[in-house]
Amino acid sequence: MKKLLASFVLLFALCGMSAPTFAEEAASAPTATAAAPAVAAPAAAPAADAASGVAATPAPALVPNKGDTSWMIVATLLVIMMSIPGLALFYGGLVRSKNMLSILMQVFSIFALISVLWAVYGYSLAFTEGNAFIGGFDRLFLKGIFDPVTGSVANAATFSKGVVIPEFIFAAFQATFAAITVALIVGAFAERMKFSAVMLFSGLWFTFAYLPIAHMVWFWTGPDAITDAATLATETAKAGWLFQKGALDFAGGTVVHINAAVAGLVGAFMVGKRIGYGKEAMAPHNLVMTMIGAALLWVGWFGFNAGSALEAGGTATLAFANTFLATAAAVLSWLAAEWLLKGKPSLLGAASGAVAGLVAITPACGYVGVGGGLFIGALSGVVCFWGVTGLKKLLGADDALDVFGVHGVGGILGAMLTGVFNNWSLGGTGISDYVANTVVNTEIGAQVWIQAQAVGTTILWSGLVAFICYKVVDLTIGLRVTAEEEREGLDTSSHGERAYNY
Repeated sequence: MKKLLASFVLLFALCGMSAPTFAEEAASAPTATAAAPAVAAPAAAPAADAASGVAATPAPALVPNKGDTSWMIVATLLVIMMSIPGLALFYGGLVRSKNMLSILMQVFSIFALISVLWAVYGYSLAFTEGNAFIGGFDRLFLKGIFDPVTGSVANAATFSKGVVIPEFIFAAFQATFAAITVALIVGAFAERMKFSAVMLFSGLWFTFAYLPIAHMVWFWTGPDAITDAATLATETAKAGWLFQKGALDFAGGTVVHINAAVAGLVGAFMVGKRIGYGKEAMAPHNLVMTMIGAALLWVGWFGFNAGSALEAGGTATLAFANTFLATAAAVLSWLAAEWLLKGKPSLLGAASGAVAGLVAITPACGYVGVGGGLFIGALSGVVCFWGVTGLKKLLGADDALDVFGVHGVGGILGAMLTGVFNNWSLGGTGISDYVANTVVNTEIGAQVWIQAQAVGTTILWSGLVAFICYKVVDLTIGLRVTAEEEREGLDTSSHGERAYNY
C-alpha cells in the first residue's frame, strides 16, 4: 500500500509538469472536444406567428451527409482493427509463449463484453442528459434511435452547426473506444490473473470508471441550439463536468489512455508480481507479432483520431496529419534515446515509440498544428522511454507490458501539452465560439490549468474505482491463479490449449 500511495503522489507530480498559472478568461463557448456530441435536437416544431397567427414554416430536418457517414463507418472499422487484431497481437508478442493465447483471449473477450454492455446501458449513461457526472437511461438497449413506424434513424450532432451523422454509427464508434480502453488494462497484470477475474473486473470498472469519465469529458448536446449567451449557458449546463470547464481531449488522452493506465497500475500492485519477476528471464516471445500489432495500431489509430472529428473535413485531415507525423517523430526519438543509453536501437523500441507517439498525440491531434504535433511526438518518445525504465523502477510494480509507462505517461504529457500548443501563436486551432460562429484563441496558462484538472480528476477517479473493483473481485472469486497454474502458463491452465503445437 505504501508503494501504491507513493505512485499516486508521483502521478500528481507528473500532472504538474507544466506549472499552471491562474488567469481569468471568459469561456466563449463549450469546447468542442471530439467524440463528444449527444443526440442532436429535433427540428423545430411549427410555431404560431404572434402577429399574424399563421403557423411558421418548420425548420427543415437535418440530413446526414453520405460522405461523413461513410467516413465514420470506415473510422469505426479501423478502431475495431486496432483492438482485434492490433492490440491483441501487440500484447501477445510481448508475453512468454505459454501465455500467448491467454492475452489474446482476454483482449478478444473484453472487446465483446464491453461492446454488449455499451449497447445495453453504457452508451446511455455516457452520452445522454443526466447530470454533470453521469447520463441517464433514455438510450438503454439503444432504444429510440430507430423508428420502426417511419423507418428513420435518429441523428447525432457533430461540431458544426447543421451537420449531423446517424446516431447508430456514433454509438458504434464510441463503443470501440470503450472496448479498447478496458482491453488496454490487461497488459499491466498479464500472465497471472484469473480469466474470470479479468472479465468481472472489466465489467465493473467500465461501469463505474469509464462511463463517468467519458460523460464528464465528452458529453454535450451539440452546437445547434446555441444562438446567444443565454442558450450557450443553458446548453453548457447540460454538459459533462470537465466539458463545462473547457477541458480539451480530442480523442481520448484522459478518457482512454490515462484512465486505463491508472487502472492497470493499481492492478499491478494489487495482483502482485509474477513468480520469478526480476530473477528469471521474461523476454517477449515473438517480436515479429509485436511489430505487426504495432503497425496495425498505427493504421487503425487514424480512425481513432481523425474519426473523432465526426466529419470528413479539414479537422479530420489535421488530426490525420498529426497522427502520422507525431508517431514517426516518437519512433525516432525513442530509438535515439535507446541507442544513446543502451548502445543499440531495437525493434521493440521502435514499436514502443510508435505507440508512445500515438498515445501522446491523441488528445491534441485536432487542436494543434503540425509543428506542435511533431514536438509532442518527439518528446513523448524520450519521456515514455524513461517511463518504462526509470519510472518503472521507482514505482516498483510489475507492470508487465508497460501500460502505465507508455499510456499513462504519454497520456499525461499529451493532455498537458494540448493546453500549450492549442494557442494560435504556436500554430494551434483555438476553440469554437458558437455564439459568434467563429473561432477564438486560448490563453496558455489558463488552458494548462484546465487540462491539469482533467488529468487529476481522471487519475483520482480511475484509481479509486479500480482499487474498489479489484478488492471486490478478490473478495468474491479471487484475483490470481495458483502458483502451479502460473508456472504452467495460462494458455493450458486457464484455456486448455496452446499457441504453438510442435
